[in-house]
Amino acid sequence: MPWPSSSAAGPLVFYVTDRRGFGLEEPEAAARLLETIENAGRARVDAVQLREKDLSARTMLELARAAVDRAGQAKVLVNDRLDVALAAGAAGVHLGGESVNVADVVEFRAAGRAPAGFLIGRSCHSLEEAMRAERDGADYIFFGPVFATPSKARFGPPQGAGALTAVCRGVRIPVVAIGGITLENARSCIAAGAAGVAAIRLFQEAEDVAAIVRGLKLVQ
Repeated sequence: MPWPSSSAAGPLVFYVTDRRGFGLEEPEAAARLLETIENAGRARVDAVQLREKDLSARTMLELARAAVDRAGQAKVLVNDRLDVALAAGAAGVHLGGESVNVADVVEFRAAGRAPAGFLIGRSCHSLEEAMRAERDGADYIFFGPVFATPSKARFGPPQGAGALTAVCRGVRIPVVAIGGITLENARSCIAAGAAGVAAIRLFQEAEDVAAIVRGLKLVQ
């Protein structure tokens, strides 16, 4: 179930959401998030990962359905919640360290309980985790934090391009770099072998999301 790696269309670009990062109260935060998702979809990001861990299942499902409607051709991936991803018609699920096992979701998909093409991603913070995710059948992985970023501080200090290179060489599935990604340092991630990059603040703090996406797609 491979995800297409970087190609003539440029590196893969993922927008990872964090509505609390807007500093707004509800429902303004959710509305701003959906607006950003729509703008990112129009700008032709490859995927939007809904990472709103504090929401109830019902609220998350409502948000996921709205995101699928607003994201255009971008694939919507739901963080952790396989049930929500399936009910919302999302393109896949992205699993963290405290989620269900990749192998269990792969088996679930193989049994025909998820749509054909349903994607399974995994967040990894070491080469060992990346290799295990590949063995278990993940379609792609996030690796990081590559650079310093507040959202990934609990995962330890930034690992740098050297660690990213080792992971990219150690697995065959697409590796997406995350953690402190900017237009300036994205080039070193692609040079390290990453298929793409993922970011939160880069999109949510942008005055022009389309310009950010165009810039990332031109990175080689």
